[in-house]
Amino acid sequence: MFSPDDTIVAIATPAGRGGLGVVRISGSEAREVAGRILLRAAPLSPRHATFTRVRASRAETDRAVDEVIATWFPAPHSYTGEHVVELSTHGSPVILHDVLNSAIDAGARLARPGEFTFRAFVNGKIDLIQAEAVADLVDAVTPLQARVAFDQLEGTLTGKIAALDGRLLDLVARLEASLDFPDEGYHFIEPQAIACAVASVIDELDELLQTSKRGRLIRDGATVVIAGRPNVGKSSLFNALLGHARAIVSETPGTTRDLVTETCDIEGVRVTLVDTAGIHDTTDRIELEGVWRGTRAREVADLLVVVLDGTEALTLEDDRLLKDSDGRGRVVVANKCDQPSAWRRDDVVAVSATMGDGLETLRRAMIDALGGGEALRDSASISNVRHAALLERARRHLAQARDAARDTGTPEEFLLADLHAARASFGEVVGAHTSEDVLQHIFEKFCIGK
Repeated sequence: MFSPDDTIVAIATPAGRGGLGVVRISGSEAREVAGRILLRAAPLSPRHATFTRVRASRAETDRAVDEVIATWFPAPHSYTGEHVVELSTHGSPVILHDVLNSAIDAGARLARPGEFTFRAFVNGKIDLIQAEAVADLVDAVTPLQARVAFDQLEGTLTGKIAALDGRLLDLVARLEASLDFPDEGYHFIEPQAIACAVASVIDELDELLQTSKRGRLIRDGATVVIAGRPNVGKSSLFNALLGHARAIVSETPGTTRDLVTETCDIEGVRVTLVDTAGIHDTTDRIELEGVWRGTRAREVADLLVVVLDGTEALTLEDDRLLKDSDGRGRVVVANKCDQPSAWRRDDVVAVSATMGDGLETLRRAMIDALGGGEALRDSASISNVRHAALLERARRHLAQARDAARDTGTPEEFLLADLHAARASFGEVVGAHTSEDVLQHIFEKFCIGK
């Protein structure tokens, strides 16, 4: 999917203006390409930041386009494992594209999305888990997301899977040794010992898989829809959770007629909050459309925050919403707790959207309802659905091997087949055995320059 022989170049910093920008060149000819565009006679020294200037394209070889800091990282001691030259320029998009075009004119090819990280993977600098963690770290919008991604980049999940795979390898080696000496009657491991060893691996794998729900919540975030009848304080609560006035708030019922969406950080989780039109019967076509859109949003939400007015008796619309949302992930809120209450329920969180009372309790209740709880403050081992699916598959093969080992009449070849299949799943997680289609699907989501 990528040519590993070309020398590639790309802008490695985000689009837009900034104090600095970086152009990255990687490949066997990286130093030579840099030498053709730098206005200096001496070659770059390894791992030394060098102040110099970059010449324009071939048509204007004597004109400098910018002053830069050039650093050469000889292979294999670089991000990609190849020769890499990084040029730190001023952060103007015009300057960055001039330097990029000069490098292309000098023989480099424009990199494709994720090609630098793909080369790091191919050259053994990182495994596939760490490569995916790079993308997660770049995309992180909350500190907890960044911490989980960095833990995986550091190899925490890789180390756990390697340890489990090592134990399976030992079992496979003993079983294969027994099969190599069938006539002599040697048994390097007994079936009961195999069953116990595999069961132990399954127990540790189960502990790892239990982290996947929390991990995916951290990585992917959640959509939370705020619902209720008109004028119960949905928009006020929406603004209070965001920390700024995003939705229009008015005493006039029905102010919100469309979906209002904003992303925020709640207890370290990226939450997409959706404010909806009030649920009520109406003949107004615009209001009907708003109510319908709110209904659709509730159907696909990860969590509902059902807002009730604590100062008024519950209405038919309140009862209908409570009944429709029963059995789903939800948090029931009694708003306006700073005023006398007209009713009480044990399953509600009392808040005052205007005064700020109860908001911290509500945030914790939302995370608990999403399945996170306090454990979200610990590093999640699994945050990627691909990893979870492959480890689930490995567990199924291990369960079959355990059951077969307990049945003394099962041939050892059957146990070996399941153990090999489990190890193959482990290999797919880290990228040791992964199809080109899967690799392309993973790396095409990266930004150019990473």
